[in-house]
Amino acid sequence: MTITGSGGQGEEISLTSFATREWPAILIQAGATGLDMPPVELHADDSPNLDGSIYRGSRVAARQIMIPVYLHGVDRRTLKDLKRRLISALNPKNGPCVLRFAEGDSLTRTLYAYYKDGMQGDEGVDNGGFRFIKYGLQFTAFDPWFYGHDLQVAEWQFGGGKPFLKTGKALFPLSLSKGILSSNAIPIVNPGDVEAWPIWELKGPVRGFKMTGPDGKAFGIAAGSSGSPDAVPAGRTLIVDTRPGYKTLRDDQGTNYWTRVDPSPALWPVPAGKSAVSVDLVAGGSAATLKLTFRPRFESY
Repeated sequence: MTITGSGGQGEEISLTSFATREWPAILIQAGATGLDMPPVELHADDSPNLDGSIYRGSRVAARQIMIPVYLHGVDRRTLKDLKRRLISALNPKNGPCVLRFAEGDSLTRTLYAYYKDGMQGDEGVDNGGFRFIKYGLQFTAFDPWFYGHDLQVAEWQFGGGKPFLKTGKALFPLSLSKGILSSNAIPIVNPGDVEAWPIWELKGPVRGFKMTGPDGKAFGIAAGSSGSPDAVPAGRTLIVDTRPGYKTLRDDQGTNYWTRVDPSPALWPVPAGKSAVSVDLVAGGSAATLKLTFRPRFESY
């Protein structure tokens, strides 16, 4: 396991250096909590004439994590250096910490969490000494899901296509004729435990498009009449980022496309497992391409 501060841009600090006998070191100890299923909030209605309550829904809440660590230095100075490195990595003002978990089979999961408590220090006989100290680091993961290391990518090009890179399974047959990509059952495989939020990239010229998810929600830009400009001009790439906190439609030059989108758009997620989506895309030329990218999310590491 490692911790990287500054939103993943800082120093990566290993918590399992004892495997290489590297000293001084920061080591994870037994007793970590909050790393399996995230907490769930249940919503219900009460009735004055009925016993109990009526279930209405649920949502996954922010994940609370505690990681006990042991800092051991060869002398007092190296211990203080370890403290400074860890404090710098944990500072939430620099962004979230990236907690990375790797199993023996090289399976890697990543969690983004903010430090909130536990490193105030306790120099009691059992918790600290001249060359060592113990902390119980507490984090809040506002996004409670673990992310897989590998991206899932599919790309369609007029006149050809590419399969999902991870699974190696082709997404054919596709309807590719007269410059129109149109299919009511394009298969997508999400190997994660929960829905994933994709990033779509449309490389022009594209006259118009509409993306419809498995639940019927859709977004797109309708093709104009003959002679009207393309929805995505030649040489431009429209990037549709559906992720919560982003929700943007901008091209590679930063132009905002939200004002051009059809009424009542919904930037939908890709559900876990196998699903089928509908893509209607009218290309303005054979150079147009459509690319789908998402990172699977998991309930536990």
